[in-house]
Amino acid sequence: QVQLVESGGGLVQAGGSLRLSCATSGRTFSSYFMGWFRQAPGKEREFVAAIRWSGGWTYYADSVKGRFTISRDNVKNTVYLQMNSLKPEDTAVYYCAAGLVISDPGSARGYEYWGQGTQVTVSS
Repeated sequence: QVQLVESGGGLVQAGGSLRLSCATSGRTFSSYFMGWFRQAPGKEREFVAAIRWSGGWTYYADSVKGRFTISRDNVKNTVYLQMNSLKPEDTAVYYCAAGLVISDPGSARGYEYWGQGTQVTVSS
């Protein structure tokens, strides 16, 4: 059974940092794209960052570029999202996703597997 399990969310003050983790199991994701998306109350789910597991190619939304870093650990089969200089507008539920055939890593459409999400709240 394929599982993506996010952790690391919480409450942080503006300017602070959090590191989200996405632990994967149930299959090998070495050829997959791994993405982070977020959804704030009343808003649509939006792309945050993506990484190609093989090779480490990365891609970021403009809103987080320079503040967030996506990475992966091949031994732990885990993807991370390091979030620095957090802003109140970063408040959302953050989801991890995996997809094999992705034409647009910034679109949720191609991702096959999703985690349950982890809440990130940034206070002003």
